Amino acid sequence: MALSLLVLGLSGVALAGSPAAIWGAIKTPSPGAPRAIGDYSGGCLQGGQALPLEGPGYQVMHPGRLRYYGHPALLDFVQRLGAAADAGGHGPLLVGDLAQPRGGRASGGHASHQSGLDVDIWFWHPRAAEKGPLPTGERERLKARSILNGRKGEIRERWKSKVAGTLELTARDRRVERVFVHPIIKRELCERTQGDRAWLRQIRPWYGHDDHFHVRLACPADSPDCTPQDPVGEGDGCDELSWWFDAEAQAERKRERSRYRRKVVGGARWPAQCDALLEQPK
Repeated sequence: MALSLLVLGLSGVALAGSPAAIWGAIKTPSPGAPRAIGDYSGGCLQGGQALPLEGPGYQVMHPGRLRYYGHPALLDFVQRLGAAADAGGHGPLLVGDLAQPRGGRASGGHASHQSGLDVDIWFWHPRAAEKGPLPTGERERLKARSILNGRKGEIRERWKSKVAGTLELTARDRRVERVFVHPIIKRELCERTQGDRAWLRQIRPWYGHDDHFHVRLACPADSPDCTPQDPVGEGDGCDELSWWFDAEAQAERKRERSRYRRKVVGGARWPAQCDALLEQPK
């Protein structure tokens, strides 16, 4: 049956229509051992756990969206990164979306974040956040802001050290599969990094991502139904950047983005294992 005609009874509530409406209506995680199921852009999360809304070096933004659930490996990653960034003078971290209570497709344009292994972390934070957790109302109201100087095509001076330090800490975690950032940010990291450059391999340029970076963990060993991505290539990836800045490649970039949206943002059917999560009580 087509997804547009799918009707599910969840705790007496009939849901129909888009995948985002179906998964977004679920407000509690499912029982069972934590498992990431399916693809990052077409999957779900069994036994999802909630990230505490604040901890050393981090605080969750927009908690009312209920997108602070994930696999335990993701929660551990965020908490360790927050503490390390804070100790290194790079924090605090303002944490955006992880996954919904049972993963799945979310509203608002996110195609990934479905299996509990993705997290968005803001580059920017207000100075007040350096003194302690922001009030709940402010966390709900604030939006991420770009840290790029568009005229100069570089990271704004205030954020250069913080961005570079936080991204290096992130990419050096062995659980991290990819870190998506704006191409200008990747270029600046390539220019400034001396010595060991192996961690740059995980830093991947992608559209947008000038106000946050998107971290994706590899499939955990306890999740056999998790679908991995192809591994990133060898080297630091810096020699591939020219494609993003070459004016002659603009049309090709538009075609690539269109193909991506059709394949991923278009919304694939979730794996059969996810149906059981939808059938469980909310």
